[in-house]
This record gives sequence, C-alpha cells and structure tokens, in this order.
Amino acid sequence: MSTQIFLASTLYGTATLAAALDAGCFDAADRRILLVSNNAATPETTPAPDEMPGFERLRSRFDDVVSWNETIFPFHPGGWSPRVDDAPMWERYLRLAWGLGDDDVELVVESIQVHPALGVAQIFTDAPLTVYADGLMSYGPTRNKLDPLVGTRVTRLLHLDLVPGLTPLLLTEFGVAPEIVPTQAFTKVLAELADTGAGLPDVEEPALLLGQYLSALGILSAEEEEDLHVRMLTGAVGLGHTRVVFKPHPTAPARFIRSLEQEAERLGVDLTVLDTPVLAEVLYQRLRPALVVGCFSTALLTASALYRLPVARVGTGTLLDRLTPYENSNRVPVTIVDALLPGPDDAEAVAEGRPGLDAEALAALVRAVGFAMQSKILPELRPAAEEYLRSSLDARTRRYFKKRRLTSLGLPGGIPERLAFLPRNATARRVVRRARSIRRSVKR
Repeated sequence: MSTQIFLASTLYGTATLAAALDAGCFDAADRRILLVSNNAATPETTPAPDEMPGFERLRSRFDDVVSWNETIFPFHPGGWSPRVDDAPMWERYLRLAWGLGDDDVELVVESIQVHPALGVAQIFTDAPLTVYADGLMSYGPTRNKLDPLVGTRVTRLLHLDLVPGLTPLLLTEFGVAPEIVPTQAFTKVLAELADTGAGLPDVEEPALLLGQYLSALGILSAEEEEDLHVRMLTGAVGLGHTRVVFKPHPTAPARFIRSLEQEAERLGVDLTVLDTPVLAEVLYQRLRPALVVGCFSTALLTASALYRLPVARVGTGTLLDRLTPYENSNRVPVTIVDALLPGPDDAEAVAEGRPGLDAEALAALVRAVGFAMQSKILPELRPAAEEYLRSSLDARTRRYFKKRRLTSLGLPGGIPERLAFLPRNATARRVVRRARSIRRSVKR
C-alpha cells in the first residue's frame, strides 16, 4: 500500500496541490491525506485552510483531511520539532493515529527548510519528498543550510509559473529539478472557487488593495504598516480610481484599517473593507478590478501573469532597505516585484502592463542577489554575480545590494580594495565609535 501525505498551511497552497493532482503531476496512490497546518500566531482566532470558504471544492482530491495542530497540541506548528531520539516514536504514533500501518509514505510539503514541513520530514525519515512552492520564495535560494538527510530526499520542486522565464534557485544545491504546475490547471481550480465567499461586495471594477501583515514579521512597525496601506490608497487615487476595495491580511488586527478609512474619507473615496477571508484570486474573478495595488504579495504576480490585470507596487524600496539580515528569505520576492512591476507614479507602465525588466535581465539580477544572500550554499553562482555587478550595478540596481555585503564577499561594488582593511582595523573602529558618540552628544 502507498500513501501520499500533502502538507498545506494556506488555501492557496491547497489549490496549488489540487491543480498539480488534476494535471497528473503525481503517481497513483492507494490513499491521499491532506495534512492541514494553521501557522498563524494565534491559530485559535484564525481560520485554518480547511475552514476557509471554498475548501470543500478542493476536498474531493483527498481521501482524508488531518489537522497537524490537533496532532501536536498544545505545541505550535511553527515552533515545534521532534527531538532526534524521539523521531521513531513519533513515526509509530502517527502511523497508528492516521491508520498508515506499514504503508510506503511519500511526503509533499511546502517550505521544507522550516517547520512544520521540516519536522514532518524528520519524522518520516525514509519518505521521498516533493517540495511545492505556492509563492515567490521558490525563486530565491534555500534560506539556510538544509540537513543532507532531508535535502537529498527531495526529488523535485513543483512551482507555479508566476514569473515566466525565471527558474527557481530553491534547493538547486541538491540538484533538485524544478517542475511547473500547468497554469491552465491552476486557473481551472481557481475558477471552481469563483462563487465562494458569502457577503462579498458588489463593486464594479474597483481598485483592489492587498494588505500584508509585515509588522508581525518585524519588518515594519504597526504605524508604518498603516502608512503603507494609506500610500496604496493614495497611489490608486492618483491613477484616477474612486472606488476602492481593501483586502486586509487575514491575521492583521482590525485597527490597521483606521488610518485607511480616515484617508479615504478625506479624499472622498468610496472604500469597502472586506471581512470575508477569501483568496485574492476569487476577487479577481468576481470583481474584475481595474487595478491591483500591493507591496510584494504573490497575489500581485497572479493578477499580472494569470489574469492580465493592471498592477502597481508600493513600499518595496523601504522593504529592500529594512530587510535584515541580508539573507532574509523575503529579499528575492521583494526584489522581483520591485524590478518587474511599476509603481503608481508610472501611469503609462501600469496601464500597459509593461515589465520593468525582461526575463533575461531579471534572471541575472536574481542570481546575483541569490549569491549575495547565500554564497556558501550556492558558490557556483559567484562568476554570474561578479559579471552582473561589473556590468549592471548603477543607481537603479544599487538598491538590491548592500555595500557592506558586497565588501564582505569580495564582490564588485563593495569598498575599494585599497580601503578593504578598514572594517578589520581595530584603530579605525575605535575612531568611528568615538565619532558616533560625539555626534549623538551634539544632537542631544
């Protein structure tokens, strides 16, 4: 007997799996289990994927649905992993609890480098792994060094073709081959969800704003995130839109919309705030928005690549500066959106859907950023990164790199070689610290 276990933490990810199954991306199995994980900071107050509107349309692809949260209660999926010595005990427990018996198990997981996917892979130590990506992070490098006992079991990476012509870097250190989930299969699955979600507004061709909960990641403060939403609104208004729908992040607190409502009232804009947790792609089909505005949400690329809707990005410049450390896994998604999509100040590019970079130039940029992020994991990308930085580093592309990072890696664009000794010179560091102390004293 063979059992395939599919781990999903979002409805979008579940839809990706459904599309992959419909397209025949998986061999036949005697049993298919959907293992649902609610990774929200407070899962008790946030609906799990199997509680979202539209899930029942996807349910038929699986024989059983199991909750990972209930399985490991009271631990949180994002913070728990089995101790090495306990892994065999956990496998026996899960085989008993899920009725697996002696079945051959195949795992299909997302975000293999973090929990819960990593923990599940560590429990089923002999199971082959398929990793699927439902967002832009697959185009970036693996965020940290993966245990070879896990990485060498990954047979392939399934991903959506959100950026045509761009090949993922994720897991390439293990020679994992990327495989595209057919776009037609994915849009067909999304079409099944088009009429889900009760109480959606009846607004014709509005500007749709996509909220993200970046303050929860420590990237922005709560006030800065509110200001980001306001900038989305003013950007849409600047492009001539007076009907606006705001889709808040499902885990963001309600207070994050107060400044937005006040600004909408000041500008005389008809603002509708959604309180139904549905996929953005459902709104694309139901509302056919005249414009989609966001920061670096994957939904911006599905709007542009899959539904051919006008899009604009806001706030990516701030994020490129704020993301720390440099190897933060959000860096490549932010870089792609910033380099590819126009801002609301470029009305012509927004209307025409004109990309900022062609596929070849974007691929070269992503390889250079990927090497700068994870030079030890992807050392073979050094020549490509050096070539890009020598030929393409200018006032526009400098935003994607930190001079200190380039210097530490000995890459073009860092501190000139004759001055490279300074960061390692104790006397120079003391002088700099003293100067900073004096400057702070003067300011006070």
